[in-house]
Amino acid sequence: MDKTVLLLIRHGETIANRENIFRGRMDFPLNDNGIIQAKNLAEELSSFSINAIYSSPLLRALDTAKVIAQTTKNKIEISTALINISLGNWEGVPHTEIIRKYPEQYNLWRTEPEKLKIPGAETLSDVQKRSVDEVNRIVRIHTNSTIAITSHRAVLKPLIAGLIGIAEPYFWKIHIDNAAYCVVHHTQLRGYTLYQLNHNEHLTDFVEEDLG
Repeated sequence: MDKTVLLLIRHGETIANRENIFRGRMDFPLNDNGIIQAKNLAEELSSFSINAIYSSPLLRALDTAKVIAQTTKNKIEISTALINISLGNWEGVPHTEIIRKYPEQYNLWRTEPEKLKIPGAETLSDVQKRSVDEVNRIVRIHTNSTIAITSHRAVLKPLIAGLIGIAEPYFWKIHIDNAAYCVVHHTQLRGYTLYQLNHNEHLTDFVEEDLG
């Protein structure tokens, strides 16, 4: 049976993850722990024969991908379709401030973010469409290969839901830690199958983000 293997990777930790700040497309780099996480992740992924690497253009994802590329000797393809969700004026703002300014919207984020509409921002539906379209394109190019995709939680969650058909509300039913990865298989007969979710055994220090 033909099989394409997708390694869906969340970037390593940043100061914004530690300090509970909304990230969006604000370009936070990896912090010291995030760099360690990326190195541990690269070692963990060395058991896979990775044929291609795709990454969001944001530093935290791209620098995670670069550490992986050093061990696999692959060139990184930067994909704007894998960039994090745009969060408008929430970007770079601590959760405590969003709670104070926008309590109703924040409650929606905590319960059913699929319904949330922030002025000037993307919806999760927008993110799902562009990321699923991009992964379908990548799979067509690299059929029967192993592909590493480094992106963001608010991309990977709608992406996984879209690939395997999880209905809304799905966002808080899927958990992915910083520098953890998921394994998805694709075959012509069955389409996409979630094989492994949130593999994080290689991590010794990480923030289990509950608030988002």
